[in-house]
Amino acid sequence: MTSDDIPAPASESPFHDGPTDRDQPRQFVLPLVLHLEKTDPPARTDALRSAARAVLTILSDERSLDDGEWSGAMRDWQDARIRKVVRRARGAEWRKAAALDGITVTGEDGAEVRVFPPIPLDGWPKELAKLQVSGTDLEDPEPPAAPDLSGPVLWLNPELDMSAGKTMAQAGHAAQLAWWELSDTERKAWREAGFPLCVATAGAERWRELTVSGLPVVRDAGFTEIAPGSCTVVADHPALRR
Repeated sequence: MTSDDIPAPASESPFHDGPTDRDQPRQFVLPLVLHLEKTDPPARTDALRSAARAVLTILSDERSLDDGEWSGAMRDWQDARIRKVVRRARGAEWRKAAALDGITVTGEDGAEVRVFPPIPLDGWPKELAKLQVSGTDLEDPEPPAAPDLSGPVLWLNPELDMSAGKTMAQAGHAAQLAWWELSDTERKAWREAGFPLCVATAGAERWRELTVSGLPVVRDAGFTEIAPGSCTVVADHPALRR
């Protein structure tokens, strides 16, 4: 585990709602773009899984590590607030976004999410800057299957009503917290398996248990949609269950 991957103390959490030392450096954002055609939108749960896997994929990519071409941007991003913004694109917009440096992750049911190296908050490339943030509302055509409890599960807060885009970012946050907590051996195993994971909404009682279980919890900074300090997702990875 490198120093860049060590989780911050609770008082300096990248998702803490109050002022922290992480507010001092220049702020960066990790862009994620969802391929969203009008006639064939992805299923919500598959989009959430794909966003989480996209974050894990770029965190573990060789270009993000050591002296890789993305390592400086990844380091600057992780030293500040861990911000992620999900935008949507269709048609020519998607093709232009896909031509930029990044990684496209395709979900089990065909959802496509492209993740890009971090950029300054005020430094969006024109191909991404014009893409819409709001309005990313998705549905599952059928009730999602029960999560595989033997593998990683990202549990969503049953009391919060978030857009699909917001929830995708939160799932990405949870996946990143789990990644930070794992040992090198555990990370290698997860990566080589293709980052299997489930995303599911917890029942009320289960949610209460999860938030006090010691597993990584995303507490949103409250920049959009929900109140600061809201617990949004718990990252339940088998290696972290004590």
